[in-house]
Amino acid sequence: MQLKTLLKELNRSYRGSDVTGRVRDFDKWTDLAAMGVDGSSDYSHSQTAKEYYDLCTPFMVWGWGESLHFAPLRPTESVEQSQARHQRLMMSKLELQEGMTVIDVGCGVGGPMRRVVREAGVRVSGININEIQLAMAKRLTAEAGLDHMVDYETCSFMDMNAIQDGAFDRGYAIESTCHAPDKQGAFAEIFRVLKPGALFWGQEMCLTERFDPNDNRHKTIKQELMHGIALNDIATFAEVNHALEAVGFEVIEGVDRDVQEGPSTPWYQPMESRKGTLEGALRRLPWGRRAMIAGLKLTEAVRLFPAGSAEVVRLLDRTADAYVAGGKTGIFTPLYCFLARKPL
Repeated sequence: MQLKTLLKELNRSYRGSDVTGRVRDFDKWTDLAAMGVDGSSDYSHSQTAKEYYDLCTPFMVWGWGESLHFAPLRPTESVEQSQARHQRLMMSKLELQEGMTVIDVGCGVGGPMRRVVREAGVRVSGININEIQLAMAKRLTAEAGLDHMVDYETCSFMDMNAIQDGAFDRGYAIESTCHAPDKQGAFAEIFRVLKPGALFWGQEMCLTERFDPNDNRHKTIKQELMHGIALNDIATFAEVNHALEAVGFEVIEGVDRDVQEGPSTPWYQPMESRKGTLEGALRRLPWGRRAMIAGLKLTEAVRLFPAGSAEVVRLLDRTADAYVAGGKTGIFTPLYCFLARKPL
């Protein structure tokens, strides 16, 4: 995404709203919810997560590309190449066959969905509660000439009542069900819409066994991650598996895909010190993010970019720092990937 396109997407997303006030409200609600403060009973996690993506999606696509997820990295690959390799691994695990129907749970702007359609020849239904992301997904999919193979449903994956039982041959959820206010409830709804015998792939953001709930530094990092990614909580590997099994799934495998054989790069390194182009550094590295904040303040002053844009990037900068802290301490991974089956 070029800067001209970024500006167009920001104007579509913000539509003259008080962006600074929205970021302030997001900070307030997520902090209250994380601390369990009295008065947070009106808090709706689903709406807060939706607001997070309303505010951040254009900048996320500008900085990370159309596939809004992490992937196991190799030193010889770009982030985009690693994402493509990771998506192909998912496709092979799901044993996709041409003509199948597949549900993409929390499809984002549709980067993985377009690869799945193009390379596997399946029909995909993208589920998303966020209208801004869905609108972008529809535009990008139409531009790719793949819209005849994709359906969309604007709904929460916690309640997909517009979809009948047993509608899909396969399903996947990439960094989406980590936002569920009730993980077991989300998996139960996914279980319902899959056919008996269907495979389900998921990628979850998780705490690792290194997390110590009595370590203040660990607790601070966890709270920063929950705030910055709009998470209601962060599950462990065992908690994810338990939620899957509790609703009837058979867990075939569960792996932290950041643990690789041979040369590899930590998943968080592109946000810290990864080699690459100057443009990539501007979009991802700490100095680039801070330069972007300063530049946006100037462009906001002359009304070129929407007021409050710099505050959104400041939120994303804080989130990136939390990602790096979680990764470097080893207490957090966004790459817990599981394969599960709905029994016959």
